[in-house]
Amino acid sequence: MESVAKMIDHSLLRPELTLDEVRAGCELAARYDVASVCVRPADVTTAVALLKGTGVLVGTVVGFPHGGATTEAKVAETRIAVAQGAAEIDMVLNIGWLRSGDDMQAGVEADIRAVVEAADGATVKVILENAYLTDAEKIAGCEAAERAGAHYVKTSTGFAPGGATMEDLALMRAAVSPHVKIKAAGGVRTLDILLAMAAIGVTRFGATATAAILDDLARRSQANTGG
Repeated sequence: MESVAKMIDHSLLRPELTLDEVRAGCELAARYDVASVCVRPADVTTAVALLKGTGVLVGTVVGFPHGGATTEAKVAETRIAVAQGAAEIDMVLNIGWLRSGDDMQAGVEADIRAVVEAADGATVKVILENAYLTDAEKIAGCEAAERAGAHYVKTSTGFAPGGATMEDLALMRAAVSPHVKIKAAGGVRTLDILLAMAAIGVTRFGATATAAILDDLARRSQANTGG
């Protein structure tokens, strides 16, 4: 139960969430002892205060959800979030630049590297937004993220037409070295999906269905032990 819980980033990114809903989400994350919450930038201070001493990290997003902000804006977002206590940064790479081909690959990499440097040791996860990319572009994005020093590559924001797929996750795992980890997001709604993705090397999951996934695991565990 603990090992699966610590693979989940409980997502609190929907634009319509009220502060009460964010607080409730943080309380749920603490109750299930997940890896982290991923909150909107404006909610970092609230989440940090609520989760202090719980062992649940606070993460936030940068350049979200479209990736087209200037590098300077992404750097500023990152520095503010880290100063407020965010331990993890999920940044959207510049999707349009990545799709523009070889001429913009250096720009994609530099954009990511600037965020990694601004994070000052905080974990950086690079969101590719695979729904908009060819396989070759997905591989190029993964390789740029690794060269730039990112810790994770991530499938999706959860706000594009498609989310994580087994095929994309296998492609991403093969595209980077073992030093770079893989995060799946978008459509991770059941325990069976999570376990299947974990089996091919995914170690972190963005999810809103956290309680349903972990309650299902608890039920199965009790059944297997006769509890």
